[in-house]
Amino acid sequence: MRTRAATAVVALLLLIAGCSAGGSGGGPVTLRFQSLAWQDESVAVNKELVKEWNATHADVKVEYVQGSWDSVHDQLLTSFEGGEAPDIIHDASDDLADFAYGGYLADLTGLLPARLRSAIPERSWRTTRFGEGVYGVPFLQEPRVLIANTAWLARSGVRIPTPAHPWTWAEFRRITERLSGDGRYGVAWPLREPVSATLNLSLSAGGRLFHRTADGRVTVRFESADQVVPRTIHDQVDIDHSAPGSTLGSGGSDTLPGFFGGKYAMVPLGFSYRQQIVQQAPKGFDWEVLPAPAGADGLAQGVSPQTLSIAEDSPHKKEAAEFVDFLLRPGNMVRLALGDWMLPTGTEALKAPALHTTEYGWATGTALAGQLGPAPAQTVRGYPEWKDKVAGPALQEYYSGAIGLGELRHRLERDGNLVLARYQR
Repeated sequence: MRTRAATAVVALLLLIAGCSAGGSGGGPVTLRFQSLAWQDESVAVNKELVKEWNATHADVKVEYVQGSWDSVHDQLLTSFEGGEAPDIIHDASDDLADFAYGGYLADLTGLLPARLRSAIPERSWRTTRFGEGVYGVPFLQEPRVLIANTAWLARSGVRIPTPAHPWTWAEFRRITERLSGDGRYGVAWPLREPVSATLNLSLSAGGRLFHRTADGRVTVRFESADQVVPRTIHDQVDIDHSAPGSTLGSGGSDTLPGFFGGKYAMVPLGFSYRQQIVQQAPKGFDWEVLPAPAGADGLAQGVSPQTLSIAEDSPHKKEAAEFVDFLLRPGNMVRLALGDWMLPTGTEALKAPALHTTEYGWATGTALAGQLGPAPAQTVRGYPEWKDKVAGPALQEYYSGAIGLGELRHRLERDGNLVLARYQR
């Protein structure tokens, strides 16, 4: 006969087995979805979608977990190593490489339904492909655009660019010089993080910077096409004085008071900054969205889309993939895009009328979607160290006038290739 203690032990073991089976004991599967949504509208949409899923899926429940962009990389690394990672992970494509190569993320190649795979263009999928696998679903993206003071541009009589007829980089430089004077500037460059902005905008001029050899190794070559955007910014600050050096160490939000106060005619910002402008602009302030300048490759621009991934350790990958598919149905993707003031990657979602209105520049941004591709450093191992130790300091010194173009090239190539070589042995 079993003793009371033995019976209790058996019962406990059965309970543990049922819990570890994640629903096999008769209860619903529970998936943890960590979202990085932070704007009120975006958080509300994400929570609404989770609620809608839970209302129609009795066997698979989703728990919403709030994360933060400020600490996501370190937080995820800790949770991966501790075996406590959420099942569904919201992040950005430029943060995935180390997790993908480290085996922390599931390869989604065989998990995603055909509908979702075909809904997003190949150029977007390339942002989450590492080696032979796909480790995230790119779903939101934002181009860098020019936010302009409408009245100031109208008074100046300059040609207003459109996606069909944008300014060239040379024309942009001339116009910002024309708009400057009397303590006011044609443009303010907020470049506290100068590397991604420089590299992504340089795609328009044909810049690539990173070149992969036949054996798969990556080297840095700072060629003439790569120099167009950095030279424009440098010359605006240090030669034309059409851009203030004081904003080079600033973030985008830091420039808004000066923009509203009539100190700068234009500020290059990510598309989602429009929400802050709507909330903070003084009454009667008239502003508009203009495309960034174009170069030899037109309006091409690098982006690092927001992504949804699945943890490799998740015992419920199939159910997690089904939730991702639900979250990114065309109508839901539009809701997420509107909540974050960004663009959806999905071809069908981009057709939504709400994304083609002239109000708040939605139509201008949507017209740029076809020109957005992977950021140049997307799959480069060692890029974070190269950015922090080599490229960031070198670009900041160049833009401030402390070093010249030759020294910038020397440091990006010589010092940069030494850093990258350590990751390619």
